[in-house]
Parts: sequence; C-alpha cells; structure tokens
Amino acid sequence: MCANFLPAPKSAFHQALKWPEPGFDFPGETYVGYKAPIRVLAQESGGAEYFEAQFGLIPYWSKDTKISRHTYNARSETVAEKPSYRGPWKHRRYALVPMLGFFEPDYETGKAIRWKIGRRDGLAFTVAAIWDCWRTPDGGDTLLHSFSLLTLNADGHPVMGRFHGPEDEKRSLVIIPEEHREAWLHATPKDAFAFIRPMPPEEFTSEPTPRAARKSRGHA
Repeated sequence: MCANFLPAPKSAFHQALKWPEPGFDFPGETYVGYKAPIRVLAQESGGAEYFEAQFGLIPYWSKDTKISRHTYNARSETVAEKPSYRGPWKHRRYALVPMLGFFEPDYETGKAIRWKIGRRDGLAFTVAAIWDCWRTPDGGDTLLHSFSLLTLNADGHPVMGRFHGPEDEKRSLVIIPEEHREAWLHATPKDAFAFIRPMPPEEFTSEPTPRAARKSRGHA
C-alpha cells in the first residue's frame, strides 16, 4: 500500500487544518524510515500534541528498528489482532497524519507508473494512524516514536480501485475528515472502528506524477 506521501507543509497547519505549526522541521516528501509530524492525544492534559515520528511502526518489544520496513501500513481488518499493532490499538494510541497527497502505482500501461492521490481542492487532509514508542533494548535513553498508516479494502472504489497490480487487492488509506478528528483521537478501541470508512470519491482525485528526488528540503 502506501509507502510514500507528501506531509502537509507547515503553512497548511494554520490555513487548512486550523492547528498550530509543529516546532520541528521535516522532509518535504516522506518514505518509510523518514520522520514526519503526527498529531496525537497528550496523555497528561487530554489535549493534542505533535510527535516527530518515524514512518514504519516499531513495537515497544522489538529488538531493533528493522521491523519498520514491514509495518508502515496496518490493515484495519486485523489491526486489533496482529502482534505489531494490537498493543497500540488496545492502548488507544491513535494518530492523525497531515498530508497533501500520497502515491500509489498504476499498472494500466503494463508497468508501474507513480500516481498522486489528493483532494480535488488541493487542501491538506488527515489520515488515520497508530503509533508506538520504542527504546533501545540496552536500556539507553534513545526514545523513538513511530507510526503505521491504517488501510482498508478499496476493491471497486472510483479513485483507489485502479492502483496496484491487476491481481492484487486494492487498498486505501483511511481519511479522517475535519469534523471527526478530535473524536478519532479520543476513541476507544471499540468505537475506533466506526471511523474506518471508504475515502469520499467526490472529494479526491488522482494524477500521474513523476518520482521526485529522495532528498528534499525541510518545510520552513
């Protein structure tokens, strides 16, 4: 599924999301292993805060960070059961990932062509995720936040149904609209499933997009 996305630039936090800006810089394009801002529920105050988190979830019990190569997407159908994800799900570690777009491969020409999916109006949007906190096994002070984007089936979806190989299941990210953002962060494990809904096709579109260079300046 999604291994590459465009995080919302700092300017979009005030304008489109009505949030304060994060207090740290981040790359203009995110790949697995990169860090990006995620918005989470502050454990002490009950308000919201940002984490500078690695894309690719690292469970607290992992011996190293290599597992993140396989945990950047979590299937909503099994997120409460899989060993890597059930802890964050049970402990209500839900997050919002602000994006301008994300990328998927289209095979209609017979080879993979990268396409970008984003809002028709070009504004930032938020995607559901789960997060965890990992420390080095040697008892050191290294503390790393990481996250996995939630996905759901998209077979037959007007926008997302065209991506990946012909024989592959179609998948989509889980979009959390503005009116549900705070409720998602405060959800219980039972209630959280109610927010996992198909992407509204009337609000999103897609287009072929050449692959950008991996090295990118952070947002100012």
